[in-house]
Amino acid sequence: MSYKTLLFEVDENIAKIVLNRPEAMNALSTDLATELIEVFQDLATKDNIRAVILTATGRAFSAGGDVKQMSTVLGEDAPAKFRLALDIYHRLILLMRQLPKPIIAAVNGVAAGAGFNLALACDVRIAAEAAKFSQAFIRIGLIPDFGGTFFLPRIVGLAKAMELMMTGELIDAEKAQQLGIVNLVVKGDELNATAGFFAKQAAELPTVAIGRLKKLLDSSFTSSLSEQLELEAEMQMQSSCTADFAEGVRAFVEKRQPKFLGK
Repeated sequence: MSYKTLLFEVDENIAKIVLNRPEAMNALSTDLATELIEVFQDLATKDNIRAVILTATGRAFSAGGDVKQMSTVLGEDAPAKFRLALDIYHRLILLMRQLPKPIIAAVNGVAAGAGFNLALACDVRIAAEAAKFSQAFIRIGLIPDFGGTFFLPRIVGLAKAMELMMTGELIDAEKAQQLGIVNLVVKGDELNATAGFFAKQAAELPTVAIGRLKKLLDSSFTSSLSEQLELEAEMQMQSSCTADFAEGVRAFVEKRQPKFLGK
């Protein structure tokens, strides 16, 4: 399938999604978000895909929301039009978090506003040295969306999240790593290879268990201890009857590396 605003390819069991609006610094228009929704919906049905890379063309990962598009919805009907767009954007974020496969963001340049939060919706973030991050919403009189107020405080703490969101401060990749926003910083010409290597490693893990791990970690911030323990028990019981668990036990007993199939 071909797309207008993104590129999509599969290499063995790894899918790669590339935001492809370089002329607009990969601003997240509703068209781009809709195509991302289509891709993630499709990936959810593909058992052969074991890991996903999300990156972008050009000098930006994503400059955030499409301000030109926003300029067409000013006026009394702005709230209703914003709501329609936000329903699309937030559906995308939910699909990413519900995808039972690891998503690796390869942040090649500026990730601002919604672009920042799109990266936060991924499971792992690898950044090029030139990457920069900003919760830029405040600069145009908006508050963060795309799940930013959920993800960022859980990574950097409430006080630091408030500072970053209130000021819109632009931070570099090194500072982002210090804050725990990105997992790894690499040279720009090493970004794709590093993300590919990480994705290959992730694709060799027990994919079903990774999907359940995502659910558990997301729920840990809203569940009580007793609720979280019960969810752990439920998912552990489900995991105990997977082919990957059986393979893991056999490999341990036979003193060899397991060959997980993601089943």
